[in-house]
Amino acid sequence: MRKITALRAGRGRGKRVRIFLDGKQAFYLETEVVAKEGLKVGQTLSTDQIEVLISKDSFQRALSAAVHYISYRPRSEFELRERLGQRGVNGNAREEVITKLKEQGLIDDTAFAQFWKSSRQSYSPRSQWLTGLELKRKGVADDIVNRVVDNIDDDDNAYRAALKKARSLPQSDYPVFRRRLGGYLQRRGFSYGVINHTIQRLWQEQSNN
Repeated sequence: MRKITALRAGRGRGKRVRIFLDGKQAFYLETEVVAKEGLKVGQTLSTDQIEVLISKDSFQRALSAAVHYISYRPRSEFELRERLGQRGVNGNAREEVITKLKEQGLIDDTAFAQFWKSSRQSYSPRSQWLTGLELKRKGVADDIVNRVVDNIDDDDNAYRAALKKARSLPQSDYPVFRRRLGGYLQRRGFSYGVINHTIQRLWQEQSNN
């Protein structure tokens, strides 16, 4: 058994608590772990208890990193798993964190896919195919992707995507207008048929103005 002889909080942001055992600094713990476990000076710890504390600390650090990561925008489960791996979080702690966040509804690939689609629809319209491809690259399962993108209207998206771009193109040179707008829409994943129809529609509208 080893005795806790001091608990000293670190300084600055993200401070951790230094744990002293038998007069010597032994390890660090997150303040949340110290509080939850009710650690205090004079308490004795077995080797097994120390290992449990260190394991809980790893989990708490991973959880804090995960919550910070998803605070900016929703993330897919795959994105979060990759992020935690990049931060050196071991496999067990990583999976425990993901399980906890899924239970709390903070990681939900269906909700993430809906968010991604809505964001694209609002700010940067693109094709059903490209939206689906982006979600698959985020690690979202095919069945979720197919269900979420199923109602995307490529004709409407292509028109909305091209409308602003078309206003900056020459109004008297159809070949240039077609080439530039076609390339613009192609990069957003639209098919030839949708692109052709959109170009003709916008050219006619602008010719009538």
